[in-house]
Formats: sequence, structure tokens, C-alpha cells
Amino acid sequence: MNKYAVIVAGGNGSRMNSAVPKQFLLIKNKPVLYYTLQTFLNAYDDLKIILVLPEEYVAAGQEIIDAWFDYKRIKITIGGRTRFHSVQNGLQLVEEESIVFVHDAVRCLLTEQLVKNCYDTALEFGAAIPVVDCKDSVRLVTGNGNEALERRNVKLVQTPQVFLSTILLPAFNIDYKDKFTDEASVVEAFGMKVQLVEGEEDNIKITRPIDLLIAEKLMDERNA
Repeated sequence: MNKYAVIVAGGNGSRMNSAVPKQFLLIKNKPVLYYTLQTFLNAYDDLKIILVLPEEYVAAGQEIIDAWFDYKRIKITIGGRTRFHSVQNGLQLVEEESIVFVHDAVRCLLTEQLVKNCYDTALEFGAAIPVVDCKDSVRLVTGNGNEALERRNVKLVQTPQVFLSTILLPAFNIDYKDKFTDEASVVEAFGMKVQLVEGEEDNIKITRPIDLLIAEKLMDERNA
């Protein structure tokens, strides 16, 4: 089956207190984006990447590709005003029936095994998303106050979210709604179900300065 990974790197550095978007910040002298691209390219030799970037950072993304990767396996496109629109732009470059991964560029610690587990599940069920257990107590705010939820029934969603292109591409033709916070919510609005896959605790999203330190420590532990 053909394989595409739409890597969404459209964020800015607002929560990092940085003028540089977080996907371009350095961990061990390499940008966050480098590690994400490397994992996907290593997972499958025939996988192609569609990298979605803010227009003003296309040149910076191209520099990373030129320095470390086979440019023939990576295409760049411009992001949109929301994640939904950025993914929509990326999907326009999917050229044949395939399995499509959609992944946050700043989740740079995912493993090749997680990529493969999600692929296998999507191949079987059509749609797969990685999740981890919620360890905190959880409450739902309602119009009448709030109520406790059974946390074992709550899952925290990660990426990559993976789909058959015959499901994902038509789903992204529907009109945007504010509730579309990830690809699974779009696919479900289209009438499809998603299968859950066990995610990885280390598959954190780099959003704050402390996350860079945590990511570096986790890399050190892996290499020890």
C-alpha cells in the first residue's frame, strides 16, 4: 500500500516565548522537525512526506531537508488558518490510493514501532489513532455545574492519526467546524468510526520550554 505522512508544522512559538516556531528549535543541535521526519522516513522505505509549513518558514524547512534528507521523498506545502485547513492543503498532494498518516511535527519522540502499529491497524480498520490512559482525576463541566468522570474511560489522544485515503480525503471535503480539533473528529463527523491504538508515554508534544529539556532527557535515556 502507498504511504504518505502529512507532517503538520504550522504552529508558532507563542507558548515557547520564542520568536522561532517550536518545530525549528534545537534539541541536541538539531531542530525538533528533524527527529520527526527521520522517524517516518526510517519506518518505511517507500513512505513519502508532505510537510506543511507557514509560508514564511518554507525556506527554513527546505534547509533542513537539504541538510539531512532525500529531497525526493519530501514535498512542502503551505499551511492554512487552522489545523483543519493545513491538513486539507497537505492532502491535496496525495496522488494515489494510500494509507495517510497525519502527525504533529512537534511530537518528535514517537518511535518507528508506533508508526508501524498505527499503519497495521488503519490497514485493517480504515482509521487508527494512538491514545494513552488518563492518570489524573477528570471532571466534566456542564450547564448545571460539574461532575466526576470515570478516568479509566478517558483516553488522551496523540498522533499520528492514520487513515485510508479513501476515507480521509472525502472527509476533508466537508465544511470546517470549530469542533474539528483533530483528524479523528473530522472522520467521525463524516460518519466513520476510528480504532484506538496503544500510544506511547514518551510521545509528548513540544509546547513549552520545559518540554525541550524533557525531550532531551528522554533521548539520552534511549541512547544509554
